[in-house]
Amino acid sequence: MSYTEADLRTDLAACYRMIAYHGWDDLVFTHISARVPGDHDHFLINPYGMLFDEISASSLVKVDKAGEKVEPSPYPVNPAGFVIHSAIHEARHDVGCVLHVHTREGVAVSAQKEGLLPISQQSTLALASLGYHDYEGIALRDDEKPRFVADLGTKINLILRNHGLLTVGATVADAYLAMYNLQRSCEVQVMAQAGGGPLISVDPEILAGVEANVELVLKGMGAKLVWPGVLRKLERLDPSFKY
Repeated sequence: MSYTEADLRTDLAACYRMIAYHGWDDLVFTHISARVPGDHDHFLINPYGMLFDEISASSLVKVDKAGEKVEPSPYPVNPAGFVIHSAIHEARHDVGCVLHVHTREGVAVSAQKEGLLPISQQSTLALASLGYHDYEGIALRDDEKPRFVADLGTKINLILRNHGLLTVGATVADAYLAMYNLQRSCEVQVMAQAGGGPLISVDPEILAGVEANVELVLKGMGAKLVWPGVLRKLERLDPSFKY
């Protein structure tokens, strides 16, 4: 069966709810955007001013590449917040979803000169496809877009220096799983550093074989292995995300 806009709305609303459930939201700030199936120029994004745990499939707003509404909606949008997303969507047609957060641990690691350290199993997964983007102030200017695109390249994970975390994926589920792992890597690093003792890094030879091992662990299914369980969890917590 083909993946429809209705399916995308359900998945994207679920992702917003899970970000809130994990405590990774920042009031109404940050965004998760997703490309409308079969349309490279239209995207779904959160209604600006709505908390992430309030967002539902029907409240998501459809916008164009400039972040302007293309269908009637009672909800406002924040075009300025779409600068990062529009740059990536325009450059990476393999990307269906862009997920950006300002978590405490993510910002803490983004402020560290050495960035993410290879000190946990989770970090080895993130480091296999990780870039960095230097802070240029609040992302409002179009002239920053080429640097966002260049720093992400073909990678999945991006640490925005002094700012936060960003992941991309072919699907909402892919971007969510990547963020779950990147955020967990940052949590572990901050906790390990708080212990005050010397840290042990993973052997570089192990790092080199990570991607092949991930394929085995996920049975070649990628995020499809975990996403149905995420949806079941939300059904138990609050099924209103679907409406």
